[in-house]
Amino acid sequence: MDISNLQSFILVFTSIYLTGYFTIFRQWKAKHRAEASSTVMSLFHGTPAVILAIKSIMISQTQLDLASKNTAFQNTVLEFSIAYFIADLLHYILFIPTDFLYIAHHLATLHVFLTCRYAVGHGAHAVLVLLVLAESTSACQNVWCLVGYRREDCPAAEKVYRVLSPAFYLFYSVMRGVLGPAFVCKMLVFYLSGKADGLIPMWAWVSWMVVIVGAILVSILWVLNLWMVLFRDRRRKQLMKSN
Repeated sequence: MDISNLQSFILVFTSIYLTGYFTIFRQWKAKHRAEASSTVMSLFHGTPAVILAIKSIMISQTQLDLASKNTAFQNTVLEFSIAYFIADLLHYILFIPTDFLYIAHHLATLHVFLTCRYAVGHGAHAVLVLLVLAESTSACQNVWCLVGYRREDCPAAEKVYRVLSPAFYLFYSVMRGVLGPAFVCKMLVFYLSGKADGLIPMWAWVSWMVVIVGAILVSILWVLNLWMVLFRDRRRKQLMKSN
């Protein structure tokens, strides 16, 4: 099992994190220093991962079957994302060990990527489509997070946060609440049809579906809560103005 690419990618993401922690955000408060470093690392993963995943899908037009054998390039894209999630998981374990939801999310995501890449060797097409849908909002979310960290002590950051929030929430809602579930339904129908039999073991695709459905439900609940907070704050401001 060749893990040279994986090791190199882990080194890259670790270097990005350390650069953020010791250089870019060295003047930030301790509360947000590690979080901002993690966010910058995510910036270097999300959009590149989307571009790489789309390219891997486009150049494998003859292998659009959801159970087709992984191509070498698809495996490389999986390794790229595996490296990021390992590096970010270490961040949470070291700095935010009580954030059980994110730790569970990263472990579950790693289960899907690792088994698809190293244990099963098939099904990367479907996994990478989901990666595109999930990470397409990454750049917007990362900027939203970074300005959110500074909104209490920086008026400009507060203004950007207010303007960006509705657009980000809408984009996230469409990708995670509409397109994501639609594709997951397509995956489930495919697996239940038996077309993956002999290529993707039942234990693999069942565990993938559990993880993916769980992640989508948590994402929907998360963005719904953000919408509720946004409307509540706007309603409160309107009441304050009317009084």
